[in-house]
Amino acid sequence: MRLTRPMLAAAAAAVLALTGCGSGGDGEAAVPKTATGSLEHLAAEVRCEPNMQADADTVRQAICERGDEKYILATFATDRGQREWINSAKDYGGHYLVGRKWVAVGHEDVMADLRGRLGGTLEQGTRHGGGSHSAGHAGHGG
Repeated sequence: MRLTRPMLAAAAAAVLALTGCGSGGDGEAAVPKTATGSLEHLAAEVRCEPNMQADADTVRQAICERGDEKYILATFATDRGQREWINSAKDYGGHYLVGRKWVAVGHEDVMADLRGRLGGTLEQGTRHGGGSHSAGHAGHGG
């Protein structure tokens, strides 16, 4: 049987409806409004005691732990500074949860869980052949 565009579109719509990813579906209701605030406020929202790594005027960055998993939580003074940091960090791979003037970087399942608490959008770093990078390599001080 030959697949046509209308058939593919219908199949995609059915998958989205079943998984709750369509607009207005239950999947969107599970993601809260994107959080805002200081690094300490965001850390409190996810029950993290931040281990500060950088505390500058332009970027504040901390390591948070969840069981055996570690992730980076960073806040930025400007939207532009945030986007430059993300674009540079994505070269190292990883998974990014992005909010207004903040980002969390870590393993995919950790970022999915944080999204359920902080909202935001998920982005993925560049994949390079041969291996994977841990969250510890995904972030940097600016």
